[in-house]
Amino acid sequence: MRPRLFVRRTRLPAAAEDAFRWHACPDALARLAPPWLPVTVLSRSGGLEDGARVVLGLRRGPVHWRWVAEHRDCLPGRQFCDVQVAGPFAFWEHTHRFEPAGPEACILEDRIRYRLPFGPGGQLLAGWLVERQLARLFAYRHAVTAQDLAAHAPCREGKPMHVLVSGASGLIGSALVPFLTTGGHRVTRLVRTTPPPEGAVAWNPDYGELEASALEGLDAVVHLAGENIARGRWTPEKKARIRDSRVHGTRLLCETLARLERPPQVLVSASAIGYYGNRGDELLREESPPGDDFLAQVCRDWEAATAPAAARGIRVVNLRLGVVLSPRGGALAQMLTPFRLGLGGVVGTGRQYISWIAIDDVVEIIHFCLLTESLKGPVNAVAPQPVTNAEFTRTLGRVLRRPTLLPLPAAVARLLFGEMADALLLASTRVEPARLLASGYRFRYPELEGALRHLLGKPRVA
Repeated sequence: MRPRLFVRRTRLPAAAEDAFRWHACPDALARLAPPWLPVTVLSRSGGLEDGARVVLGLRRGPVHWRWVAEHRDCLPGRQFCDVQVAGPFAFWEHTHRFEPAGPEACILEDRIRYRLPFGPGGQLLAGWLVERQLARLFAYRHAVTAQDLAAHAPCREGKPMHVLVSGASGLIGSALVPFLTTGGHRVTRLVRTTPPPEGAVAWNPDYGELEASALEGLDAVVHLAGENIARGRWTPEKKARIRDSRVHGTRLLCETLARLERPPQVLVSASAIGYYGNRGDELLREESPPGDDFLAQVCRDWEAATAPAAARGIRVVNLRLGVVLSPRGGALAQMLTPFRLGLGGVVGTGRQYISWIAIDDVVEIIHFCLLTESLKGPVNAVAPQPVTNAEFTRTLGRVLRRPTLLPLPAAVARLLFGEMADALLLASTRVEPARLLASGYRFRYPELEGALRHLLGKPRVA
């Protein structure tokens, strides 16, 4: 049986050598793995040179695969090939080609020859599904590759940064770190593990422990650490952890940075649009006053804790994050199962505003803030088109092709989630990214439907 052939070609905004170098970074696989398909790198040996191997773990529902691929036919700057040594296909050969298209552009071609197991019967039963999944996968991969290379273009001729990242294993941090490293930057993780892994720095904010000498020589810091606010009911103990993990940790980090002989030039410290509280349909910008509820107070104290760094002359950006969309975690991940089962519906009245942002925009905005010297103080990290809960519900249902007829009344939400329901599900916060737009940032996904289709691998139906 002759192998099937799949080909996808895309013009990239980078020279062939730069695109090849991006793919050669060990973290490129993390950037290319689609968020709807859990893929884990179990082990790897070498880079892209002939004979190097990578072992992947793949999960699809209850089915788990172990995929061993070996690199062959590597021509630095032009191509490399992955051949399946062990895995779900009867035969798999994937050639990545980078064809020059001028000094600052190239054509990326992914050419895959494959055979399904069980011969003609396997092709008859699953051939259409494999072709559809390959189209979804490589539409996502090519979009991410092109967007990331464009985002890193300003840095290719400059000096890479050494960036410290706290919260690197969280939803945002786990996407940010490979984004930075594939762009050529060096990342050091700030972790609670003692002793820390190689290349990481340990801290214990609960006990005020952070060795200043380990932070000398940094160019930038991205601070993302904090207790998950959407996990578990808000007991008094949980609320204390939410506040202390943000305020005490931020203060410790900023006081330590302020004592350095050579402090970093910039700190991007996470905050949240919870700063504004429940404000109905009022349009909120960075200069809008804060709210008066629990989350608003936490955000005010959280941002105030960065004062020691600002006083030392470090440019501080307080990134007020909206609802971050990713199937890997957060609000969207929790919605997917009920919506896929046809059990989704509006929450409360459905009129409350959701100021959302795609995870791909979050990581690029952080990078943009690191590079843009005019940005400091509060910066709203939200898409330019907030939607009501009813609009969000209809859009997600349309993308998943599921009905959305089962509402969650406000009283039931409060019964299930307590105080958290009013703060996270029923509050209305309509936020505009005024400073990002004024600074020239161009959103990858300004519209909700486009963001959801990208993140869930759901192409538009003609």
